[in-house]
Amino acid sequence: MTKQLVEVITSVERRRRWSREEKERLVAATLEPGARVSEIARSAGIHVSQLFRWRKELCQISTPSVPQLVPVEVV
Repeated sequence: MTKQLVEVITSVERRRRWSREEKERLVAATLEPGARVSEIARSAGIHVSQLFRWRKELCQISTPSVPQLVPVEVV
């Protein structure tokens, strides 16, 4: 029989606070070849949709800002 770590929340606060490092670690685990997002989410005690949201937020590729209007001079 294996032992599992169980988190007991005793305070009034119901939401856990995840540091950026913890989020990055979990998201990185989902990007490994053969990784199953549902298993990673279950092991962290979060819903799959939360992990997908973190993945979307942390993996966004920032595009260079291009001005919408470019001044043109007609000669």
